[in-house]
Amino acid sequence: MNRLPALLLISTLVASAAAAQTAPPLSAAPSVRQGLADLRAHQPQQALDVFQQILRADPNNLAANLLAATSALNLYKGDLAVQYAEKAHALDPANWKIHTTLVVAYSEAGDTARRDQERAVLLKLHDNPQASEAMQTAGFLLDMFPVRQYHVDAIQYFHPVGKFHIYYHFIVRNAEGKALWSFDAASNNFDEASWARAYPARATAGERQFQLTGQGNGVSRDYGTFSGKPDYALFRSRVVFVLQSQTAPFPGEK
Repeated sequence: MNRLPALLLISTLVASAAAAQTAPPLSAAPSVRQGLADLRAHQPQQALDVFQQILRADPNNLAANLLAATSALNLYKGDLAVQYAEKAHALDPANWKIHTTLVVAYSEAGDTARRDQERAVLLKLHDNPQASEAMQTAGFLLDMFPVRQYHVDAIQYFHPVGKFHIYYHFIVRNAEGKALWSFDAASNNFDEASWARAYPARATAGERQFQLTGQGNGVSRDYGTFSGKPDYALFRSRVVFVLQSQTAPFPGEK
């Protein structure tokens, strides 16, 4: 269960959803900085109020639009996040990082068609030598959703990572933003080879055998195997089922 490099990467990605994806430098305006400080303090409603105030005076403020979208995402207001993220894209269509905001916004808004369009854009950018910064990124924040008292960040990797070939990584957080647990949806090649021999028609159709594992605070758990295509909806539904069925706190959770 040596996933420290992956977890470090995920921490960077989640932090960038609030700050680094705002490609233009923040202005010196105290209100913008205050809004960002509110976001980092896990006060998204306060942050949204600040950015909306800025945008009433300056609708074309790129940083405020992106940060307003991020604030709305943290409040699970997907439609509002789409509004601000689309405005940011119109203001700076060449900024690839805006797509990392749009994909989450469409996920939360339930617009799977446009979500998948944005995923395709990001996958293409990742393989584009002219987008060197995108190529250096192993994955992107795909979705944010609540389950019971928890908040879940879902990360998609551009290509399966690690010896277990992890496709998706889910981080479970409490109300204060502390990471309590994580899930990995993986399909390692060793098990896959024997599964493909047993089910050649399904393997030819693009299906694989997957494992869902969990880890946190030095504890790991196996949530079983299942077969299908590497479809995000399948993995998400499994994670939601586990969280809804859980009766005990996570290890180390108060």
